[in-house]
Amino acid sequence: MMPMRNRLSLGVVMVSLALSSMVYAQEVKLGSSVEGLLQAAWERNPEIASMRFDADAAAERVVPAGALPDPKFSMELRDLTRMGERNPTLLPGRVGSTRYLLTQELPWFGKRGLKRESAQLQAEAARGRVAGTWSELATKIKTTYAQLYYLDQNERLTREILDLINRLEKVAQVRYAGGLAAQQDVIRAQLEQTTMRNELIALEAERSQLQAKLKALVGRPASEMLATPESIRTLPAPETMRFDVLEQRARSSNPLLRTEESQIQAAEKNRELTYKNRYPDFAVGVSPIQYGKSIREWELMVEVTIPLQQDTRRAQEQEAQAMLDAARSRREAATNQVLADLYENLAGLDAARRTLALTTDSLLPQSELTFRSALAGYESGKVDFATLLDAQRQIRQAKLNQVKAGVAAQMRLADIERIVGEDL
Repeated sequence: MMPMRNRLSLGVVMVSLALSSMVYAQEVKLGSSVEGLLQAAWERNPEIASMRFDADAAAERVVPAGALPDPKFSMELRDLTRMGERNPTLLPGRVGSTRYLLTQELPWFGKRGLKRESAQLQAEAARGRVAGTWSELATKIKTTYAQLYYLDQNERLTREILDLINRLEKVAQVRYAGGLAAQQDVIRAQLEQTTMRNELIALEAERSQLQAKLKALVGRPASEMLATPESIRTLPAPETMRFDVLEQRARSSNPLLRTEESQIQAAEKNRELTYKNRYPDFAVGVSPIQYGKSIREWELMVEVTIPLQQDTRRAQEQEAQAMLDAARSRREAATNQVLADLYENLAGLDAARRTLALTTDSLLPQSELTFRSALAGYESGKVDFATLLDAQRQIRQAKLNQVKAGVAAQMRLADIERIVGEDL
């Protein structure tokens, strides 16, 4: 029988290995879908984290912006020598008198509310910047994932064609051995295989570069592994991708437009606050005066600022108005650019859809039929090997065009979702 301590140690080791296998499986699984990559980026990307912290900081400025200033306390020791009768002292009960003053500044009516509303709008603008940064990051992740998917499909197709060329080489060798074909056919088949192996090396290098880019976007170490992309997302129905429908969603949900709208409202509040500076601010205070050890007098104080610097205030008002006009112009320019980008990407998505349909329904079946006909013709000696290779290249190009059109549609969809501000 195994000792109890050894059995416990073995159990701990087995549990550790099981947990390590689960963690490794989870890490390797990351990258198989774009949804998992987006979730990991939201949790780990340092740029998004810093933007969220900035937004949290902006939200914490709302309460202080509308709060009253801290009250002030001062103490005045009068007649330290009791009219020269005593040595100087700093004891309140031994000087001639001690005046205590507690004051509170009071802004003009409405100023605190405007400052609080302006800070709240600035916090909303900060949240809009977070959404905008996330939208840009998500678009990069979706685009890079689609490019990786294209490379994976390209590599898979290249290996299939390489296997096909290998079989064609054997056919050419059989025909050459029977005196039905020239040795050049065998050499051309071998040359085609070498060319495809070089393409596989180039695809592997490009895959490594894209994976490094994707890891940086997600916030993962460069040494970690990513799984092979399994599939791309299903495209939305064409009737949901009309410009008039998406235009309204973009106007209401686009992060940039939302940020610019918050900036306009904040500029309006700032202008109102600037106009409020025409009116004075106040300060009130209470002052007990101590003689000896008792309070014998009380004083009340009211302080009013006198807004005499009118030129300064007019300049500040004009500055606030100019900043408001600038914010409105920025929103108009951003709106025009957003709608132009939306129209352009919708047109590109429609073209990718039609290219995908044409390739799938017509070009690919025709290429496959041409290749089968060329293969049968070569085996019977009716066509040469060059014709067979051309047919093979056509079918490969048709399949690549099919994948490329699907990936192009995914990239257009990612840009449209960035513009609209939400997934479709």
